[in-house]
Amino acid sequence: MDDILRIKELNVSFDMYEGTVNAVRGVSLSMNSGEILALVGESGCGKSVMAQSILQLNPSPPAKIMAEELKLLNFDILNASEKEMERIRGTLASMIFQDPLTCLNPTMKIGKQITESLYRKEKMSSSDCKKEAVRLLEMVQIPNAELQAEQYPHQFSGGMQQRVMIAMALACNPKLLIADEPTTALDVTTQLQILKLIAKIRKEMGTAVLLITHDFGVVANLADRVAVMYAGKIVEESGVKELFNRATHPYTQALLRTLPTSGVIGERISILGSPPNLSDLPVGCSFSKRCPYCMKICLREEPPLFEVSNSHSASCWRLHESFPKEELDDGKIT
Repeated sequence: MDDILRIKELNVSFDMYEGTVNAVRGVSLSMNSGEILALVGESGCGKSVMAQSILQLNPSPPAKIMAEELKLLNFDILNASEKEMERIRGTLASMIFQDPLTCLNPTMKIGKQITESLYRKEKMSSSDCKKEAVRLLEMVQIPNAELQAEQYPHQFSGGMQQRVMIAMALACNPKLLIADEPTTALDVTTQLQILKLIAKIRKEMGTAVLLITHDFGVVANLADRVAVMYAGKIVEESGVKELFNRATHPYTQALLRTLPTSGVIGERISILGSPPNLSDLPVGCSFSKRCPYCMKICLREEPPLFEVSNSHSASCWRLHESFPKEELDDGKIT
């Protein structure tokens, strides 16, 4: 399969009054056509910043973006002008944001908001734009689409607003759809409907999807592969089935333990401690102060990604060939 997205050693930092925030640190990943890759992690770990960097949506300054490679279908994002980025946003890649109300114009009818993108990017006639807007609304399963195109955002429920956002994102037939927590503000039933819609879009249009989420339930139902992010770094990457069966990084293992278990009554397990301050990161492994397996080397050096299998890697010193020679007890934080 062809690579839709290639990222190598991406670093994103923000120069703020309180210091430099290292939001994304050395991230490398790639995506194939028609693939759904889930990017999972706690709030503030850098998921959204990384995704926005793909479309150069982080304001610079204060953002500084550096990478060895950042390409969409061989288009060099790092060296693209703003005019070039305006052209590829929506055509090569589109983004669905977490809160549709902050993205939809409250004073403009839904159909008009979709046709604006079509007219600007696709150079379609006004009548063709209107027909295409209705077709897109029908595709995302909005009933009475022709009538609904004449409504305003506030006249739609949260789930319907998110469907409108998906229709707008698909208007110019992008090769990559970036979905940033698309179901967070929705009830459980509506969440499932939106996830089924995203799966349908992938199947029928062959669109690759980068799904940003903190919910492993979403990952299990939708994704092909998953990358787990912690403190700006990808700490584990694997196929979904292998990750659930063979999670290797202590953070991934801890995340999975927080999931509710069917038929088991009791308190949900939480991860002890708090994520590090991204403007004051500790020396060594960024998870060391929360890790039950912390060793001396974890406090000195940050681990690289080690291969677990051909399609599975994790950033943990326990995977080093010299483990368990390292003394566990002497290095553990109490």
